[in-house]
Order: sequence, then C-alpha cells, then structure tokens
Amino acid sequence: MDVRRSGDRFRGGDPATGGSAGIETLHAFSFGRFYDPDNLRFGPVLACNEERLAPGAGFDEHPHSHTEIVTWVVEGELTHRDSASHATVVRAGDVQHLSSAAGVRHVERNDGEHPLTFIQMWLAPVEPGGAPSYTHVAGIADSTPYALPEAGAMLHVRRQSEGERTAVPDAAGVYVHVVRGGVRLGDERLEEGDSARITESRGLELVALRDAEVLVWELGAV
Repeated sequence: MDVRRSGDRFRGGDPATGGSAGIETLHAFSFGRFYDPDNLRFGPVLACNEERLAPGAGFDEHPHSHTEIVTWVVEGELTHRDSASHATVVRAGDVQHLSSAAGVRHVERNDGEHPLTFIQMWLAPVEPGGAPSYTHVAGIADSTPYALPEAGAMLHVRRQSEGERTAVPDAAGVYVHVVRGGVRLGDERLEEGDSARITESRGLELVALRDAEVLVWELGAV
C-alpha cells in the first residue's frame, strides 16, 4: 500500500487573478508543468484532480483524446458542454463520464452562485480511438458501482457513518481517494484529500473514523 497525503499534492490554477482566475487545482499525479517521473500513473489511473471553482470561473473549450474522464461533483453545480452536442449540469452525487476516444472538445464551468468542488479522474483506455461518448448518472447509489470497461475499471462510492465498515474490493489494483471525513484502511489513517494505491488487495476494510465519503477504483491490472 502506497499512501499519498493531501498536502503533498501539486497545486495549480490561480485562486485570485490571472488566466485561471477563480480556479484552484490539487493534482495527485504528475500533471502539466508539475512533472514527477515517479508519479505518472497507477495502472490505468493517469490523474486525480480536485478542482475548486469560484462562481463564474471555468475552463474554456479545450481538447482531449484517448482518455476516459470521470468526474465526481462534491458540492455545487458543474456546467458541461462538448463538441458532441452534450450540454449538462452535473450536481453533487452525480457521476459524469466523457470518453474522449479519437478526439472531443469540452467546456467546464461554474455558472452557479456558489463555489464548486469536483474530483476529476483520468484513466487510460484499453483500446485507443473510436467515437467519443458521454454518460451522466444522477445520484449514484453506494450499492451501484459505475463500470468503466473502456479502462478495465469500476468506480465504487463509499458513504460511511462513523464506525461503519465496508469491504475494499479484492483486485489486482485499488485506488482510494478520501473526498471528505476520515477513514482507517488497514494500519493507515486517511484524511480528506489523502489517497492510497494498493496492489493485490485482499481482505481490506474501510472503517469510518467519522462520517466519510470515499471514491474507490477497482482496477483489473496495475
């Protein structure tokens, strides 16, 4: 188990003024100008970015290709528009999946009146290319994982009350990101923003130290 702490994430954006005004980003993996050759990916997981957007802030239209982009809104509302004619408002508890395939362009904005926080995760596809696609699942339930066969992965959402225990999938690889609260994972204590990369997970449990929300990626290979 390789634990990465919240405070060690790379900081991007510009919370005050400038070209990325009103945007603060926390990168768990090497990303853009923050290059770390020892932190490029974990299995298919290429990025796990926590994005904080002030009202009116956003990312102008930009391209993606050969990447599975999965977004989890923590609070606020995310406006999504893409070149494949999808236009959606993604709210807290929703999962959004943009399969960029051979190429797509999109816009992400906070058009609401309140701050927006979302976790965006990029995964490498098993097979590159193809036609882009878009999926929006409103109010995903804890008991219903989101399958991502394009990347050989499955996303589990864990919302746990203090003291509650849930099993971690037994898998070749597991990536755990704590959205809020605190949990114990094996002998490790994980707080908000912490993550863990687990190889050959067997018999592990997440124990909520207080009310918690955790994203767990079950990976077919690492």
